[in-house]
Amino acid sequence: MTSGKNQILSISFRRLYLMYKPVIQPDICCVSNVAPHYREAVFKLMDRELGCDFYIGDRIATPVATMNYEELKGFRRILNFVPLGSKFYWQKGASKLSFKSYEVYIIDGEPYCLSNWSLLVINRLLRKRSFLWSHGWYGDEGRVKKRIKKWFFNLADTVLLYGDYARNLMMGEGFDPGKLVSIYNSMDFPRQLDIFRTLKPSGIYRDHFNNAGPVLLYIGRIQQSKRLDLLVESIRRLNYQGDHCNLVIIGDEVETTNIRDLVSTSGLSDNVWFTGPLFEEERLGELIYNADVCVSPGNVGLTAIHCLTYGTPVITNDNFTNQGPEFEVIRENVTGAFFKENSVEDLCRKIKAWTSLSSENRESTRKQCQTIIAEHYTPQYQVNVLKNLIYKYSPPLRAYAKQLGRG
Repeated sequence: MTSGKNQILSISFRRLYLMYKPVIQPDICCVSNVAPHYREAVFKLMDRELGCDFYIGDRIATPVATMNYEELKGFRRILNFVPLGSKFYWQKGASKLSFKSYEVYIIDGEPYCLSNWSLLVINRLLRKRSFLWSHGWYGDEGRVKKRIKKWFFNLADTVLLYGDYARNLMMGEGFDPGKLVSIYNSMDFPRQLDIFRTLKPSGIYRDHFNNAGPVLLYIGRIQQSKRLDLLVESIRRLNYQGDHCNLVIIGDEVETTNIRDLVSTSGLSDNVWFTGPLFEEERLGELIYNADVCVSPGNVGLTAIHCLTYGTPVITNDNFTNQGPEFEVIRENVTGAFFKENSVEDLCRKIKAWTSLSSENRESTRKQCQTIIAEHYTPQYQVNVLKNLIYKYSPPLRAYAKQLGRG
């Protein structure tokens, strides 16, 4: 009986909407809590090839560098962040978007954003398509969080996931595999590939460290959760054993870690180079390309994609519930390795293995790293996934895309 009432309500709501629906070309609405700088390439490609209208939040709780929204032809307006307690928030103006004449909605899959719930519910009543773009499942959800996330994701027609790990977890929770699609993540692969083609081995590290030892690299924020203390201790032990190596740390210290003091007291000041934050891609490309291996002891995210793009393998820990979805680009003994979490001994073993490669094996590794990125972790791959889904569900959008040459 309740199901019948809901169906009647949905039909009535849909009819009311259609009476006042403005007549415009069919289009796609993209609602994002923020547009980080690293997603600029995929947003611009969505702008060109999908003709999205973008409604983007002005900020989130954690500060993040954003792209210039005005560079998107389809940018429509800013959605103001309204905090609701310690974790929850609302994006002012978002829920009204359901009443515009969009056929498909691509929405950030953030359950803490309550306006997303509103969008999903109204879209369902209006029989519109909602795609949630999300991390999905992490694997450490408790009973209450599981229930809430199941309600949330089941409101969507399709859940776009950053990786297969989350997809497998969600299938284990009973989600329909047909509505779970891995879209992965990306940086600006075309530009990075152009830079890569100009690179060749250089003496940048030999000149800085005044030795020819292998070089480890860390890129990211300098904070406690990254466990750089494990990396410094590993280098101290390796150097003591005669397996001399150097370390380059690229990033800003966003919280007190005392890592510089640890480097000094460990007698490693001549072997560790703190570059500070770097943003010039050509410079980053040169540093990544010439390193032997990237090590992120706490967890790894986009750094894994960044390093593999320039052909440098990555080592991180084996606790996948605390990893970013990008850890999946690491294939054991192919594009990097996983060490036992918090184990300096195991980390030393993995570092020694990856800094002992012959020049032939190093080049083979470089090619395998790039192959994995080119297959799934590019803006074009992500937009192709969206095209396949959107045009499958919406014949008018498919026809519109062909008209614009975007099909």
